[in-house]
Amino acid sequence: MGKLTKRTIEALAPREIDYIAWDNDVPGFGVRVMPSGRKSFVLQYRAGRQSRRMVLGYVNVVTPEQARAMVIQHLAALRQGVDPLAERDAGRDAVTVKDLAARFDAEHIAVHLKPSTQKEYRRSLKKFILPFFGNRPIAEVTREEVARFHHKYRHVPYQANRCLEILSKMFNLAELWGLRPDGSNPRKHIRKYREEKRERFLSAAELRRVGQVLDEMEAEALEIPSAIAAVRLLIFTGCRLNEIMTLKWSYVDLDAGVLNLPDSKTGAKTVYLGKPAIDTLRRLPRLPRNPWVIYGIKPGGRLIDLQPCWQRLRARAGLKDARIHDLRQTFASAAVAAGQGLPMIGKLLGHTQVATTARYAHLAADPVKAAAEQVATVIAMAVLGEQGERAAVNG
Repeated sequence: MGKLTKRTIEALAPREIDYIAWDNDVPGFGVRVMPSGRKSFVLQYRAGRQSRRMVLGYVNVVTPEQARAMVIQHLAALRQGVDPLAERDAGRDAVTVKDLAARFDAEHIAVHLKPSTQKEYRRSLKKFILPFFGNRPIAEVTREEVARFHHKYRHVPYQANRCLEILSKMFNLAELWGLRPDGSNPRKHIRKYREEKRERFLSAAELRRVGQVLDEMEAEALEIPSAIAAVRLLIFTGCRLNEIMTLKWSYVDLDAGVLNLPDSKTGAKTVYLGKPAIDTLRRLPRLPRNPWVIYGIKPGGRLIDLQPCWQRLRARAGLKDARIHDLRQTFASAAVAAGQGLPMIGKLLGHTQVATTARYAHLAADPVKAAAEQVATVIAMAVLGEQGERAAVNG
């Protein structure tokens, strides 16, 4: 078919059975096309009397130029009596899950993940994944083993599912790096455990109590002012904890009434501020040579942990089961009660997925139910006359 290029490869259409389109320039170099449409580069060669086929990588991962270079390198090794497939298989046997985790950390965690996510990945690796798999050769890890590992932590479904995601990504990269055959990820077909999403919204009375306690703590100087301001900002903005704790004055535009966050869980984000949030920020002192809004005790530093302040506040307010994250959920529930639609609430909270905001859909059902009841009553009065009026009064 001539020389394999990006254009000629894209033109290859799938058939009922898989086939290989060969390159006319380099012997044994081809592209395998599956009925599903997936395409991968291959090298067909002979080692002694045996014909062998080596998969070089998917076409959406490896470029034609890279695959061609690999083929030329492998053919040169063959002339020296080295079987490239046997050599790669031997290398796979030598690589353990611990080795894979180290490379995964260096080339993925440290490069592509946010600091908070890096911390969680490394904790999961150290505490759960490596103690179980550790020195196991990655080529020998089976689906049954991964399922057994997942089952071991069924009592903590959230942690079990996060570890499963980490393992999945690790073994996907192992395939990309040529350490396992393509399509051999042992996490495949293992179902995650159902996670119960906790929903806790502070009532109006509870919010008033929190506000009273904040005022009391501020008057008594029991907490650093920035900690009290942090709680108020969480209540008034619906921001995530890390977004407030890492807020810099350079992100704050009080004239426009916005926070311009260069980075958040979902990327760059603009937070629109109401008057209570603006007033909170205006009252907060700007310390010289300190860029942080929620400043700490050390000069130039920020407050690292809001939990001690929150624990004292909720104990004093009598809210033993309330978490800091519940303030964000309370903001969402207040928005629903104020008549805001789910798309607007998603924008206020900085959600990128509709499904995330849809968690609050049931809250919107209450005012809709009340409206339905009111409309039905009016219609009943019109249809049934006096009888409808009596039913409305008695109902």
